[in-house]
Amino acid sequence: MPVRVQVNAKPDTPWRINLMPAGDGSFFLYLHGHVREVSGTGVGDLVRITLEFDDDYKGGPAHPMPAWFGGALNRNRDAKKGWANLAPSRQKEILRYLAGLKSPEARARNVRRALHVLAGGRARYMGRDWKLAKG
Repeated sequence: MPVRVQVNAKPDTPWRINLMPAGDGSFFLYLHGHVREVSGTGVGDLVRITLEFDDDYKGGPAHPMPAWFGGALNRNRDAKKGWANLAPSRQKEILRYLAGLKSPEARARNVRRALHVLAGGRARYMGRDWKLAKG
């Protein structure tokens, strides 16, 4: 869900971010490092949050599937099924994350983790616990 957020009235122009569904009807608010830095807050701090729906949000195209990920995904039948069962918004989130990876080491590490959770493995990946059912 697209929102604008300020922490302790910072930054001056509210930061555009998405609330992420937790799967039980509630949402997580992951704060970008810039927002924490500008607001001078850290983990465990008590803060005042200003949150409003971002009605100007325009969903743009998803990043293309990186060849280095798509090939590995196609070679893992269970992970490919898991990918197909993801909501389009979750696929878009993963593709956006993968597009930002620069080093071959980061790409290899993330391919292993992504394939594991997409194939039904339980682990933390991209800041959340994954509990996908196999098949």
